[in-house]
Amino acid sequence: MSGGDPSAGRAAPEVAWFAALCDDDVEQLGVPAPHLLSSYEHCRDIVLAAADAGFDNVLLPSGYDLGIDGTVFAGALAPEVRDRMRMLLAVRCGESWPPQLARQLATLDRVLGGGLTINVISSDLPGAPIDSELRYRRTAEVMAILRRLLDGEPVSHHGETYDLEVAPPRIRTVSGRCPELYFGGHSEAARRVAAEHADVFLTWPDTEAAVAALVADMDRRAAEHGRSLRYGFRSHVIVRGTEAEARSAAAHLVDALDDVTGAAIRSRSLDSGSAGVRRQAELREGADDDGFAEEALWTGIGRARSGAGAAIVGDPDQVVAKLLRYRALGVDTFILSGYPHLAECELVGRYVLPALRAS
Repeated sequence: MSGGDPSAGRAAPEVAWFAALCDDDVEQLGVPAPHLLSSYEHCRDIVLAAADAGFDNVLLPSGYDLGIDGTVFAGALAPEVRDRMRMLLAVRCGESWPPQLARQLATLDRVLGGGLTINVISSDLPGAPIDSELRYRRTAEVMAILRRLLDGEPVSHHGETYDLEVAPPRIRTVSGRCPELYFGGHSEAARRVAAEHADVFLTWPDTEAAVAALVADMDRRAAEHGRSLRYGFRSHVIVRGTEAEARSAAAHLVDALDDVTGAAIRSRSLDSGSAGVRRQAELREGADDDGFAEEALWTGIGRARSGAGAAIVGDPDQVVAKLLRYRALGVDTFILSGYPHLAECELVGRYVLPALRAS
């Protein structure tokens, strides 16, 4: 039987917040905010605020020249959120030898009491860019090796990037299985890797029609491997008591931003030329004069941010309704953020989380 709501009968969605480990926190885009630069103390406060607000998970992003190291940070914070909230640790393929990374991740999962999830990033290494196709083939190898080792299985792998015969580390995750692997990307190579190796496929903000098309495409690709995927939606949020207040907050966020500064900020990211970033630019170019690509989807943030470049903007009912429409398209995980991250975390926790979970 077809035509029903894909969200019917599914478990409640996972709702995660974003810890700004990569110097990604401001009061106004384009305006330096030294007091909001990534530090252990500031990012700790964001994570603990998310745990107190009732978020299920928190994304710990990864960068090289920006911010602080996510793995070290996760180890430091894990005892404080254990049994309260999971951690979604971003790891960049190629930066660590996979067997050593597997032991590190298993140990971290133990410290978290089984609460680790993994965001796999297919990124050029600092100072050593490689061809995109080769980079994704390397990513596929890393994901396959990690899954076997974290499932407690020996690995005999003779690939293009890694050639190894190794037993699994003695230390195991709490479940004895590999934590869920979250992975995203819009390019053909990224979709191939996700279909074969990911558990949760991540996408950045887009129109409802584009998300529906993406889910259909990835469902087809995964089925070719005898697999199924869950879907995650990584977006900023600006929620206020009224729509007028939310739109005013959005306008204030970019009031001091000029195009030259915005372009300079976007170019700092290692993924600034990716297919996903190009899609976010297309979204901005097709928006109306106020920056809205469609109802409640505002693209102004992308003027000064590489990566997730749009926000869901509105009053609580509008924001929840928009998230539920994505939910009906197949999204199981929402990874949300807002500027500044502490203040917006509290607002989303108050206005959005209870209604989203009650729906």
